[in-house]
Amino acid sequence: MTTAADELLELLNIETLEVDLFRGVGSGGETSTRIFGGHVIAQALMAAYRTVEGRLCHSLHAYFIRPGDPTVPVIYQVDRARDGGSFTTRRVVAIQHGKQILNLSASFQVDEEGWDHQHPMPKVGGPEEWPTRTDLRDSNVDRIPEKYREDFLRERPIELREVAPRDFFTPDKTDDRNHLWFRMEAAKGQGPQMQHCLLAYASDMNLLGSSLRPHGVTWFQGTLMSASLDHAMWFHGAIDFSDWHLYDLDAPWTGKARGFNRGSIFSADGRLVASTAQEGLVRPIKPKATS
Repeated sequence: MTTAADELLELLNIETLEVDLFRGVGSGGETSTRIFGGHVIAQALMAAYRTVEGRLCHSLHAYFIRPGDPTVPVIYQVDRARDGGSFTTRRVVAIQHGKQILNLSASFQVDEEGWDHQHPMPKVGGPEEWPTRTDLRDSNVDRIPEKYREDFLRERPIELREVAPRDFFTPDKTDDRNHLWFRMEAAKGQGPQMQHCLLAYASDMNLLGSSLRPHGVTWFQGTLMSASLDHAMWFHGAIDFSDWHLYDLDAPWTGKARGFNRGSIFSADGRLVASTAQEGLVRPIKPKATS
């Protein structure tokens, strides 16, 4: 039987249409109403990788321009901006219905030696100490509003365990800093390019929610319009996403209907393997009156 993880691997196996032109499946992944942001980022990064040899991505910067339509494929057009002695730069435009939905720039580097240091991994309980997302889902089925139920109950490709999970339906105002463990066991044996794309996909999970925690707001309350506006990611070290990774998240600022969020991703043995930053729309709305 095909699993959600198998489907994600296939989703990232984008089709080559022509030189520097690729097509990716639009459906599947985290949501059914619009394309999950990490989905488009991961496919765009894979499109860039199809035009690069012998170098790994060290950073990417993306802007979400329009919501993605999950009912049609996404076209990825790659611009080979530069092939230098040490660095390669690619620009990728994701297109649906003749319009851009995402712009992504990515930089790739030859393997080099240099000074190194990193911040230590936060000391939090390991993944075995916290409930699975499936456990939380199954114990809250009756509390899920009907409009969110389909997406909430669907099988997900990424295994995720929040550290000290809060009640998503009646949340208290809490500190913006939060942590989660995540992995995808089907990533075992995949090459470094696919590992990067899988982690890029997963890096969009729970990131925007950090800016809502101090305000006691969640998506289920009907008081929020939210969307990712941009996404940046830096890769620091080798990744095996079949093993657990800790996502250390915070949101140092929220205002003007936007939230700024950051993340550090550590391997289970404490290596800082990636960092993220994202600004998102967090616009307050009045809930619709019910008769």
